[in-house]
Amino acid sequence: MATRKLKMGMVGGGIGAFIGPVHRMAATLDNEAELVAGCFSSDPKKSLASGVMYHLNPARVYKTYHEMIARERALPDAERIDFVSIVVPNSGHFAIAKAFLEAGFNVVCDKPMTVSLAQAKILQQIVTKTNKVFVLTHNYTGYPMVKEAKAIVASGKLGKIIKIVAEFPQGWLAKLIANQENAIGMWRMDPKIAGGSNCMGDLGTHAHNLVRYITGLEIAEMCADITSFIPKAKLDDDGNLLVRYTNGARGVLFASQISAGEENPLAIHVYGTCGGIEWRQEDPNYLLVKDPAGTVTRYARGNSNLCKAAQANTRLPWGHPEGFIEAFANIYREAFHAIRCERADKKIPVIDAPGVEDGVAGLRFIETILASAKSKAKWTKMKK
Repeated sequence: MATRKLKMGMVGGGIGAFIGPVHRMAATLDNEAELVAGCFSSDPKKSLASGVMYHLNPARVYKTYHEMIARERALPDAERIDFVSIVVPNSGHFAIAKAFLEAGFNVVCDKPMTVSLAQAKILQQIVTKTNKVFVLTHNYTGYPMVKEAKAIVASGKLGKIIKIVAEFPQGWLAKLIANQENAIGMWRMDPKIAGGSNCMGDLGTHAHNLVRYITGLEIAEMCADITSFIPKAKLDDDGNLLVRYTNGARGVLFASQISAGEENPLAIHVYGTCGGIEWRQEDPNYLLVKDPAGTVTRYARGNSNLCKAAQANTRLPWGHPEGFIEAFANIYREAFHAIRCERADKKIPVIDAPGVEDGVAGLRFIETILASAKSKAKWTKMKK
């Protein structure tokens, strides 16, 4: 049984950030952790102001992440942070994660893990060498009904998987096609910060990760078409893939930021020789299971007939909706189990949360898309 809360540090996530507050809410939802330190911005004044807003001791609010590492390491073991959450733009993930891991800290990192496959492979080696916990927040795997979907596929109920459709359209950039105001100023559209892809690196990786998590299948080869509909944009805002999986299944995966009117409708359809399933993020408490005769059964989160993982990650009784923060918190809860083991010098267990291997897979996915989109060949094999 835990004797104290875990001490959380954060890099990024200062005043005005979107994903930083999500991480803080998720990490503290189960009362297992508390935010005690951070470097919340590359601007020291903003970092300090953020620390004041978060009611932190000013001595634990740092100007740089290098200062944070040095001063946290100097604290007695019982006082220093147990882990750090990295919630900066993509280009900062590798250097910050590398520095904290090599300094002996456990890491929770936002996705994508790095901006290149080469960086991802180096970070994987560092995680192995340091034997620290590394968790990547592909948060959609935290939904109970996603876990139920995984259990159904693993049970063989659907038969052999032959078709997968994954989609993640959003419309938040649609207005910039006609009105480019502030378009190029956004960091997600700057290759120096976002990496080689905007839309597919942000949304496409979520769809790809969801397919891998539910089906266990890997992509063998793909035919990719990516587009920048926004004038003068340097990175994609729309992407469409035809996919061949290693088991022979075929698939379609698309993501978009210019699909006018769409909010966050991540969805997946998995079809086997004996049935199919459908899950939608905007209606996350339900999973549809379909048989060849046309019968559709709706599985509801909170029911006792679900798999153990779905039940264990359900927080409220049936009929009381759960959503985005709770799914994120489920990822953190798994991370905390591993972190407590690491801090107690016990073997780090295998947990039901994305890790460094998923990060490497995500960068393979992105770089294969970019290679396929530039190639004149019909099919491009998945990068090694």
